[in-house]
Amino acid sequence: MTRTSIVTGGALGIGGATSRRLAADGDLVVLNDIDADAAERTRARIEASGGRCVTVIGDIVEDDTVKRVTETALEAGDGRVDVLVNNVGDFRPAAKSFQDSTPEQWQRLYELNLLHVFKLTHAVLPAMVEQRRGSIVNNSTVEAFRGIPAHPVYSAFNAGVSAFTKSLAVAVGNQGVRVNAIAPDLANTEQTPAAWMLRDHDPALMHTWVPLARFGEPEDYASVIAFLASDDAAFVTGHTIPVDGGTLAASGWFARADGKGWTNRPQRT
Repeated sequence: MTRTSIVTGGALGIGGATSRRLAADGDLVVLNDIDADAAERTRARIEASGGRCVTVIGDIVEDDTVKRVTETALEAGDGRVDVLVNNVGDFRPAAKSFQDSTPEQWQRLYELNLLHVFKLTHAVLPAMVEQRRGSIVNNSTVEAFRGIPAHPVYSAFNAGVSAFTKSLAVAVGNQGVRVNAIAPDLANTEQTPAAWMLRDHDPALMHTWVPLARFGEPEDYASVIAFLASDDAAFVTGHTIPVDGGTLAASGWFARADGKGWTNRPQRT
């Protein structure tokens, strides 16, 4: 049976890689994105590889977009929705400090990182419960589990994503629905390109702050999402999986630039 899978923000970056991966695995992908051109390119790429993809263009924070995505998925899947990937999220709009941020920014960050997860999950969940089978995978961040200077509001809402993931998983597990999340860090995407993250830094020193000594590529995250959505993860629910090259595990420990062990103290430049 062909699964019907929804991917929000499914055109570029982690979302784009996830759309391609799920389609390659045989899913009918309902791809939502605000960027119509990027969505069309990804749809064409999927179909050129023999996959199936339907696009729904619009901002997922808007109620009309949530409605259209849900209706499109149910129609395409003959009443079924098997996988929901709530991928959309952003640390922008950003301010240089919490003191400089505004309630308007907080509201937009709420919509971008948490509210739409509630809305689309609420719309899709009844179909999963009725069919007694489904997998929801949310996109949180490692910043939900550690302090991030200048972005406390973004961090707080993503902590909400992981808390929602855990609690909903407990509530709907006996109805056949699993709920998990990933927590990315250092994703080399259009949203956070490696060149931007490395500005004014020596790429040769990547190993000093990322245990796996490289940035994550979109496919790294898509692979974990595909696992969580699959029957291979049939006994996994309620968890947020860090996909971060080991940065969260390191928790403030840095490899010494001279190669002589590790330190949790500031290093000389």
